[in-house]
Amino acid sequence: MAVTPDKSRKSARKPADAMDRDELLKAYETMLLIRRFEEKAGQLYGMGLIAGFCHLYIGQEAVVVGMQHCIGEGDEIITSYRDHGHMLAAGMDPKGVMAELTGRIGGYSKGKGGSMHMFSKEKGFFGGHGIVGAQVSLGTGLGFSNWYRGNDRVSLTYYGEGASNQGQVYESYNIAALMKLPVVYIIENNRYAMGTSVERASASRDLSLNAVPWGMPSLSVDGMDVLAVKQAGAEAVAHCRAGKGPFLLEMKTYRYRGHSMSDPAKYRTREEVQRMRAEHDCLDQAKAKLAALGLSEAELKALDDRVKLSVQEAADFAQVSPEPDAAELYTDVLVEG
Repeated sequence: MAVTPDKSRKSARKPADAMDRDELLKAYETMLLIRRFEEKAGQLYGMGLIAGFCHLYIGQEAVVVGMQHCIGEGDEIITSYRDHGHMLAAGMDPKGVMAELTGRIGGYSKGKGGSMHMFSKEKGFFGGHGIVGAQVSLGTGLGFSNWYRGNDRVSLTYYGEGASNQGQVYESYNIAALMKLPVVYIIENNRYAMGTSVERASASRDLSLNAVPWGMPSLSVDGMDVLAVKQAGAEAVAHCRAGKGPFLLEMKTYRYRGHSMSDPAKYRTREEVQRMRAEHDCLDQAKAKLAALGLSEAELKALDDRVKLSVQEAADFAQVSPEPDAAELYTDVLVEG
C-alpha cells in the first residue's frame, strides 16, 4: 500500500505546557551549561590547549536538551562529531569531557579519543562519530538490539542535514521501518553542512518528508524552542516505545560558530547570525519564559554564576590532569573472547 505524505507526516503542534516550571528551569540550566562549556572550549582551543578538530554546539542547545527530557534510564544516544552538548545533556561529567578535549588521562577516553570519540556506557552515550552518517547505521543497530531483546528502550540517533542524504541513512530507514525498530531519527538541520547551505545541497526542501517512502511518521520542529522540542520528542519516543516502529524529527536549528574552529564562516553574513541570535536564541526564549513564571533576575544571575564556576573547575581539571602514559597506546584496542 502506498504511503502518502498526508498519512505519514505530522506538523509540530504548539508546545503549550510541555514543561512545568521546575523542568524548564532544569532544561535552562543544562542549555546554559552547554553554552558556557563550549565557550570555554573555544577559549582553550585558541590557547593551544585543545588540538585537532573541535566542533562547537553553540546555538543548538535546545535540541539535545529537549530530547533528553523525553527519555529515561536504559535509552541510548548516538550522534556525530558535534557532540559535546549531547554528552553534557546526558549527564556526563564536564571535567571528564573537558579533560578528554585536552588529551588528558582524566578524560572519558583516557585522552585518546579527543573531541569526536567519547563514550559513556553508564550514561547510555554511544559516542560522537567522525564519519559523516556512520552513526545512523550504528544507532539503527542499537534499535535492533532493543527489538531483539524485547525491551522497551529507545535509540535517539542524531545527525545533521548534511548527512541526511547519505545512502546508509536511507538503508537504515528501510530496515528500521521494515522491522519496526525503536529508533528516533533526529536531523539537526543547522542550515550549513560545513560551508554549503542546505538549499544548495538538498533537492528536498522539507527534510521531515524524507520519512515518507518508508511510511515513517515525522515532525518538523522549531529546534530553537526547548518546549517545542520536548513535546515533539515525547510523541516520537512514545511511538517507538509502543512498538510502532521508527520516527523522524527534523529539528530546524542554527549554529552560531563555524563548522569547526578552523572555519571563518564566510559563506554567510554576520547580519544573518546576529539576527538569529536576537530573534531565536534558545536561552533567551527559555529565560523569558522563566521570568514570566516568577524567577527573578537575581536568581537567574546566580544560576549563571554557578554554571560558570562549574565550567571553570572543568577547565582547571583538564589542565592539571596528567597526559596518558605511552603504555595507553596498547589498551582498549582488543578484547579477547
